[in-house]
Amino acid sequence: MSEEVKSPKSLRIVLTGGPGGGKTTAADLFRREIGESVVVVPEAATLLFSGGFPRASNDNARRSAQLAIYHVQRNLEDVQSACYPERILLCDRGTVDSVAYWPEADGDFFEYVGSSLDEELARYDAVIFFETAAAGNISIEGGNPTRIEDLSEARRLDSKLRRFWSKHPNFSLVPHNPSFFKKITYGLATIESIISQLRPNVHPNDVQSIV
Repeated sequence: MSEEVKSPKSLRIVLTGGPGGGKTTAADLFRREIGESVVVVPEAATLLFSGGFPRASNDNARRSAQLAIYHVQRNLEDVQSACYPERILLCDRGTVDSVAYWPEADGDFFEYVGSSLDEELARYDAVIFFETAAAGNISIEGGNPTRIEDLSEARRLDSKLRRFWSKHPNFSLVPHNPSFFKKITYGLATIESIISQLRPNVHPNDVQSIV
């Protein structure tokens, strides 16, 4: 595995969770509020599937897709870290996410890519997990045209993702709320709190009163 490019000054936070959790909305709103202090690393899966990468359900296709997503995600993060070493990176999903979509018959995903769960978790300073709206039987349609999961599949993926991501020592959960506004407000406050803890020297005008 190639050596990771990460400045000692960089701060990398992953926003993840099951489909339809609101993480992308939260990342975009946070970036809009504090401007150039934050760089959002886009979701690799959305970039690939919206750009013409085929999405199929058979194991061979899923295997190829998740390998592509993993490597694109990892390199997107490393490029942004190298380009903006002093900024806060908000990653829309992370390299651990592929494990939830990996064909179980193929064995351990991390062994397949020459890594480990601990190594991938260590890439991030914090994890904020947005629980899927499917947990409350609320529709997750709309917002992302590449999304194909129904409510049952969204809940299954949410559970599997949480099982892996919750092993991070700085894990925070943004639970489902029937009010999307209240959930996003809670999520933004969680992001703000974590940044204040991890980077207390951030200028107060950069991160304050965003909710």
